[in-house]
Amino acid sequence: MDLLHSWGVELTVHLQTRYSRYEGLFNLASAVADLHTTFFCLFPVWFYMRRDTGVRLIWVAVIGDWLNLVLKWVLSGERPYWWVHETQFYRVGKAPSLQQFPITCETGPGSPSGHAMGVAGVWYVMVTALLSIAKEKQCPNFLYRLLQIGLWALMFLVVLIVCMSRVFMAAHFPHQVIAGVITGIVVAGIVSKKKWIYNASMSKYLLITLFLAFFAIGFYVLLKFVGVDLLWTLDKAQKWCSRPEWIHLDSTPFASLLRNMGSLFGLGLGLHSPFYHGIKKNTNAAFQMGCIMISLFLLQLLDGWTFSPENHMTFYILSFGKSVFALLIPTTLVPWALCRICKGTEVEKNL
Repeated sequence: MDLLHSWGVELTVHLQTRYSRYEGLFNLASAVADLHTTFFCLFPVWFYMRRDTGVRLIWVAVIGDWLNLVLKWVLSGERPYWWVHETQFYRVGKAPSLQQFPITCETGPGSPSGHAMGVAGVWYVMVTALLSIAKEKQCPNFLYRLLQIGLWALMFLVVLIVCMSRVFMAAHFPHQVIAGVITGIVVAGIVSKKKWIYNASMSKYLLITLFLAFFAIGFYVLLKFVGVDLLWTLDKAQKWCSRPEWIHLDSTPFASLLRNMGSLFGLGLGLHSPFYHGIKKNTNAAFQMGCIMISLFLLQLLDGWTFSPENHMTFYILSFGKSVFALLIPTTLVPWALCRICKGTEVEKNL
């Protein structure tokens, strides 16, 4: 593995030296590829454009990120920014110097890349949804082929830039981002074929949320019992990150787990709320656009609500609650409020 890691470090040095002028682009790519973008930006848009695609986005994102967490614990992959300081591969020779950035100091294991896995899965869902819409609209074969080639090429470009950004930031080795892309597409393909996710009951949402959470926690406890410390990477991050303020508690495995469980549970609550069942048949374009715009605005306000990491338990609980609320806003709260406003306006006009 040391030889493979050394090749990865050489590529990181090459990217940081040759493409340093694209630092802003790589920063943006890593930020946008985070699943936070799916929950706070993409979901509200797709939910009102095509409800099934919005639901599928959340399932793919949650299942994919949960699997990413388990795989990281199993594979225990290194990260470039700490590996170069601890490896004996270079022996008496000088180890390469890697630049660090505010998003470099991830605290979990490195393999597979969560950003690469997430962006591949999410884009797979969106591309297949757009192609499905084109088929439903009976798009001519020639135009459909062009659209097909164009969308898959765009996805390839986006995924490539995200993978380059993760290597550029010294957060991942190349083989880790490749593994992430492959795993993300496989997960998206499998989950997309499960038709029951579109009509899952509230009890099923609750049971799956509890199963995923307790499986991950139980797996952690089991490995810890046999002497495997799954939080070994946190010590390495604290030791080798060049600036302590770049280490964030929300990048830890348990913070990610609770955010995802909160998102899935919030989706179930939203879809089975009595408010939602009263407004889900409203297909008015102006109403849907209003829901999208207001939801995006409120989600950006919610996103600005951050918590102190001093008390870990409080931080995790509030993170879970925030994720639940983030899914309730577009699925139930906003459309319900708009329906009430519209009904009130109609009554005033009649009077």
